[in-house]
Amino acid sequence: MADILNCDLKSLSPLQLFERVTEQGEKVRALKAGKAPKDEIDAAVRMLLSLKLSYKTTTGQDYQAGLPPRDLVLINNGTSKEEDEDFVDPWTVQTSNAKGVDYDKLIVRFGSSKIDTDLINRIERAIGQKPHRFLRRGIFFSHRDMDQILDAYENKKSFYLYTGRGPSSQAMHVGHLIPFIFTKWLQEVFDVPLVIQLTDDEKYLWKDLTTEKAYEYARENAKDIIACGFDINKTFIFSDLDYLGTSTGFYKNIVKVQKHVTFNQVKGIFGFTDSDCIGKISFPAIQAAPSFSSSFPQIFNGKENIQCLIPCAIDQ
Repeated sequence: MADILNCDLKSLSPLQLFERVTEQGEKVRALKAGKAPKDEIDAAVRMLLSLKLSYKTTTGQDYQAGLPPRDLVLINNGTSKEEDEDFVDPWTVQTSNAKGVDYDKLIVRFGSSKIDTDLINRIERAIGQKPHRFLRRGIFFSHRDMDQILDAYENKKSFYLYTGRGPSSQAMHVGHLIPFIFTKWLQEVFDVPLVIQLTDDEKYLWKDLTTEKAYEYARENAKDIIACGFDINKTFIFSDLDYLGTSTGFYKNIVKVQKHVTFNQVKGIFGFTDSDCIGKISFPAIQAAPSFSSSFPQIFNGKENIQCLIPCAIDQ
C-alpha cells in the first residue's frame, strides 16, 4: 500500500501535492473536531505527515497553508499552464475561463475551508436564529478557523470583528457594500465590537492619488459605511493616515509582522517584483495589524488575547 501511495505521489505536480496536503489537513481537523476514534485520527495524521514530506521532497519547500509553491504563484497565482488561468490577489481578479473564477480551487489554493451545512447549522444554534441569507445562499462560502470563534462564543468568551475598505473613489457601489451588510448582521447577532480600517495609505501607494485625495476619499467612504447602521457604541472606523501615528500598540504589531514575514513570502503571495516600491512590500503588515486586539488598547484595555473574525472577499 505504501509503495502504491508513493508512486502515486511522485506522479503529482507541486500544485497537486499542495492541494492534497491541504485536503488532508482539513480531514485531520474534521476528525478531531468530531472526536473520531484515536486510531482513525492517528492514521490520518500519518498520512498528512507523509504528504508533507513528499511535498518538501518535490518542491524543496516546507508546506505552509495558503502559500502554494512559489514558482507556480509567480506565473499565475497557482494554476498550471494546462489549466484555465485564474489570477486572484487583493488588487486584481482575472480569469480566462468562460465560466468565471473557479472558487473551489481557490479554497484549496488559499488554504481555507468550505462553509458547509454543518457550520451553518452550528451558527444557527449559537445565535438562536436563522443565519443571514448571504450564508444560506453561499455568497459567503469559505472560512478559516470559524470553529474557533464559535468555540469561544459558546464558552462566553468575546471576540471582535475587523473589516475594511480601500477608498479609491468618492462613493461606494453595491458590490463594495456586500461585506459591510454582512458585517452589520454579524455585529448584531453576536453583539461584539467592530473595527473598520480605511486603507487610504494603500491607495496612495497603488493609485495615482495624492495623500490628500486618498484621505478625502476615506472620509467620504466612511459616510457610506456609517449609513449601513452599525452600532455607534461598538464601532471604530479609522484612516491609516490618521491612526498609525497615534497608536503605539498598532505600530508595534506592524513591526512584529514585518519581522516575521520574508520578502520571498510577500513576493510569492502578492506577486511583488523588485521594481515595486518598498511601501507596497511592507503594506500587508499594516493590513494584518488590526487582527490583533493589542492594536486598539483604547477599546480592549490592553487585552492581547481577544480573537478576531474578519469578514471579507476571498481575494483579501
